Amino acid sequence: MAVLPNCPKCQSEYTYEDRNVFVCPECANEWTLEDEEKSEENVVKDVHGNSLKDGDTVTVIKDLKVKGSSSVLKIGTKVKGIRIVDGDHNIDCKIDGFGAMQLKSEFVKKA
Repeated sequence: MAVLPNCPKCQSEYTYEDRNVFVCPECANEWTLEDEEKSEENVVKDVHGNSLKDGDTVTVIKDLKVKGSSSVLKIGTKVKGIRIVDGDHNIDCKIDGFGAMQLKSEFVKKA
């Protein structure tokens, strides 16, 4: 009997295979092996090597100049509810007092 992967969405172990698609009966998530390989490639890590995911809270580790503004994002600023995106700046977020921003993962640590 083959060992099937856990659900990437809810980590359920009760997954089953339907042709070339894996299905989770608990959360109704469907995925393929290609999806699983892509998700492993797009792992975003903070400055200490901790992997980040959507919804995490991070802390800024150094003062960052805000492009197009004279303001500075101070060290220790907490950012809640981040979203992981593709591109040069791989964190999309909203910061109180600044609004919507994009950050690089190398300038944050997981809180």
